[in-house]
Amino acid sequence: MTTVLPDTEVGPLLRDWREQRRISQLELALRADSSARHISFIETGRSRPSEDMVLRLAEQLDIPVRERNALLVIAGYAPRYPQTSLDDPAMASLRESLERLLAAYEPYPALVVDGTYGVVAANRGVALLLEGVPEKLLTPPLNAMRLTLHPEGLAPRIVNLPEWRADLLAQMGRQIALVRSPALRELYDEVAAYPAPARADGTDRTAEGTRGAVPVADGAGGARRDRAAAFALPMLLEHGGRVLSFVSSIATFNTPMDVTVAELAIETFLPADRETAAYLHAHVPS
Repeated sequence: MTTVLPDTEVGPLLRDWREQRRISQLELALRADSSARHISFIETGRSRPSEDMVLRLAEQLDIPVRERNALLVIAGYAPRYPQTSLDDPAMASLRESLERLLAAYEPYPALVVDGTYGVVAANRGVALLLEGVPEKLLTPPLNAMRLTLHPEGLAPRIVNLPEWRADLLAQMGRQIALVRSPALRELYDEVAAYPAPARADGTDRTAEGTRGAVPVADGAGGARRDRAAAFALPMLLEHGGRVLSFVSSIATFNTPMDVTVAELAIETFLPADRETAAYLHAHVPS
């Protein structure tokens, strides 16, 4: 049941989410066990949705839990999802599980980031790749995007920086459209404005054409050959006289019931070739 409330603000917001998801009123109504007429009344402010209806619509529209809390408050209800600090004793088992997961992935790099790419935890594979990064960038709070794209961070060592940078910025852009976070927008504006790092020969890294095969150091003798990961965009990173090749994957929690947990992401870097795997096994302590 709904109550007539001409000046409600939650309806237009729900409409925005529906349009962003490219779902019709009829389709949403069928998913939420409602009617297209009722959905229309909610979106135009002619009816105030019940708390259960707000949650049902949010679920069907795959709205992030932080935004679900905001919709509930705007609709006149209490937030449903808590936001618990990872330092809270209630999160001890989660922290321990994440640490075990990262350790189990070694020697391959893996890290956990929050909703603004703050580094929550990282393993020794990540520490290896960050060797040589200035201390000022390694002072907490660490941020994965700053570490990667800052001209004094990993950026000068990323061989295919133009592609990798474009992919990361596009990823951030999609997230901004989804969560509408001012902090994330500020971070995006910061890292997008970083000047392009220069190679040793003075050329601009972002001006290079890097699609296709990339020359990579192979073996102790330093012989070079062309190789590329055809199945996904690799990150090609110079380290210790080699060019290491990684493809990344990102995992999140299913059906999170806490804002903090909902915004955690586990990013793992899989060696894209045998040489990279062998190098990591040789250089990350067991």
